[in-house]
Amino acid sequence: MGRPVIALLTDFGTHDHYAGTMKGVAHGICPEATLVDITHDLPPHDVLTGALELAACYRYFPAGSIFLVVVDPGVGSTRRGLAAEAGEYRFVAPENGVLTAVLDEVAPKRIVELTERRYARATVSRTFEGRDRFAPAAAWLARGIELAALGRPAGAVQRVDLPRPSVAEDHVAGEVLRVDRFGNLITNIDRKTFDKVAAADTRGNLDIQIGSHQVGKMVSTYADAATGELCALFGSSEHLEIAANGSSAAACLQLGRGTPVHIGRRA
Repeated sequence: MGRPVIALLTDFGTHDHYAGTMKGVAHGICPEATLVDITHDLPPHDVLTGALELAACYRYFPAGSIFLVVVDPGVGSTRRGLAAEAGEYRFVAPENGVLTAVLDEVAPKRIVELTERRYARATVSRTFEGRDRFAPAAAWLARGIELAALGRPAGAVQRVDLPRPSVAEDHVAGEVLRVDRFGNLITNIDRKTFDKVAAADTRGNLDIQIGSHQVGKMVSTYADAATGELCALFGSSEHLEIAANGSSAAACLQLGRGTPVHIGRRA
């Protein structure tokens, strides 16, 4: 890779200076780094959404990219700061489970604590460790230091519970994990899981239900449904989502994260 890439994923928003300040600190240490904003609009303190958004995007970055992930409701507490290497990527984040989905997909080669003070700012704020610990660590990695230089091995690290679908021969039970900007209700049912039930349905009588609502049909893309029509499809993350063409399914149905989704054969 040419210029090192540092990709930022936070819940800081863009109203305040927080995200920009972290980028300034990183550039001060590694001026040649390319800084990429994945998003700063994660719901505040929402570790699960941070974990899912990170897993949805990291593999599309160049090998060697460094992910600076700051969703940190425990800032200033005894929770640890971590740097991890998994696959062809490195990650810097608080230890609160925000790396769970990535580490479930790719076994980490190593994880260390951010204990080496020379790779942090001289004074570390109890309320803005993103600026003083995490951004410097990511920038030093971009400068070329080894992960092990940042601190001692971390051992076992905290994970969050990622809801998994329940699969039987004739049905799948899952739930909505997140709602995107367009109001699409994205579930934890991936294509392989769906196909296990679809393959056994020789008559084409699959029934899709979200909450108490029946979903009219399965489509390949949003435009295959009539305007405002409720439909199901596999989005870019290869997970089943419930959508409404040209409008927000979440708003239309008044549903959100945790809503049960059931796929089975019609009687």
